[in-house]
Amino acid sequence: MPRVHRRRVFCADRVRRGGEVSLWRSCFDPAALVFPGQPIGPAGGAPVDRSRRPGRPVGVDLSEGFGERLLGQLLDRAHELPAEQIAPLIAEEIAKIGGREVSIHLQDYEQLMLAPLPGRGLVVGEALPIDGSRAGEAFLSKHVVEEPQPGGVRMYLPLLDGSDEVGVMSLTLDTVEEDDRRLLGRLAGLVADMVVTKSNYTDEFFKVRRLGKPLTVAAEIQWSLLPPLSMNTPQVSVAGVLEPAHEIAGDSLDYALNGNILHLAIIDAMGHELNAAVLATVAIGAYRHARRAEIGLAELYSFMDRAIDAQFGPDQFVTAQMLRLDVETGRLQWVNAGHAAPLLIRGHRVIRKLEGPTTLPVGFGGAEPQVSTIQLSKDDRVMFYTDGLTEEHRIGGEQFGETRMINTIERTGPVTAGVGAMARELSQSLMRERGGTTSDDATLFLIEWHGGSADHLAVPDL
Repeated sequence: MPRVHRRRVFCADRVRRGGEVSLWRSCFDPAALVFPGQPIGPAGGAPVDRSRRPGRPVGVDLSEGFGERLLGQLLDRAHELPAEQIAPLIAEEIAKIGGREVSIHLQDYEQLMLAPLPGRGLVVGEALPIDGSRAGEAFLSKHVVEEPQPGGVRMYLPLLDGSDEVGVMSLTLDTVEEDDRRLLGRLAGLVADMVVTKSNYTDEFFKVRRLGKPLTVAAEIQWSLLPPLSMNTPQVSVAGVLEPAHEIAGDSLDYALNGNILHLAIIDAMGHELNAAVLATVAIGAYRHARRAEIGLAELYSFMDRAIDAQFGPDQFVTAQMLRLDVETGRLQWVNAGHAAPLLIRGHRVIRKLEGPTTLPVGFGGAEPQVSTIQLSKDDRVMFYTDGLTEEHRIGGEQFGETRMINTIERTGPVTAGVGAMARELSQSLMRERGGTTSDDATLFLIEWHGGSADHLAVPDL
């Protein structure tokens, strides 16, 4: 039997003498056995078990592995990293796991192309179409796409900011294993977050997304106001498209998921170009202010109405839809202020228009609106749109109209496609049906209700 050293330790028990606690009782601690040559802990004790610190479950190991170091280095430097240094840092990190030929593509404003991001260490090629390319396949599916090539495997990883599609990161490995997929998927998530965060401090990413096409002043204002045009949670998904992307002026929208309530407003400001953009800006600002004050839909309309009237007088107005959806129960409430009625899509059919009592457009001092309510069924989709989709004149002078729009909706894409893919495909189909022209702002926005709960995402799976 090997020789062991024994040390005496103090136990927490105390010895009472004369009714008072007067001294510590020494005892033998079995955990303090130390074999010759074995590393010992502080004060000559047993080796320190890092998984047995007070308050930590037994067996939890916090030592840093290679993957954590790789991702941690990116996180640690992100706070001070200038935007132009993102590309070389990412290229270096991917090189450490054997990757090469790294490219980053960002979605353009029109949601048609993936524009290459320039930068030291990146391979900068041509812009890639979202439809019909492997990078576009990864972008639309939100899953990694792998393409075997001579000498390796080309990987296309979607860049997701939350659930909003930012772009695609591409690289080549000699071989791909499950560990590579896991690590690179997490790296792609960090890259997306960095691109979005650093966009607040630089113009570089905006210039890439323009693909050389200038934005009007009105469009610059609108794009700075818009929220992400897609969001996915287990309970609800949303997606939208605004046209013409580089000249959008009076159409705008805003949404927020606060607790179990999804709030949405879609507006169409009268006029064109900069005047319409300024009017829309005040309308969205008033909507956000009232929404954050947590007032009812009818009161929200009244607040927006007073704000527009006070700033612009009685001659300018905004049509609008404001709604609230309980993402747990599917109860949808809305107020219509002179706007086109939304469409309820079930399966692959438009089953009804969500018509209800309307009030005057925002700014005209209409009566307090009546709130309409409907109960959605699981996986129902609701499409909101502005009149630019239906009032465009086809070649030959005929107005496109609501009936043609509904027919196009029912012919567009498989019902299994997500709302993001449906919004893009529907927008392009409507554009083709209108003869490829958009003389007025045209916006569509889709909501798909799934129901259920998202509580499981708050439970770590360790």
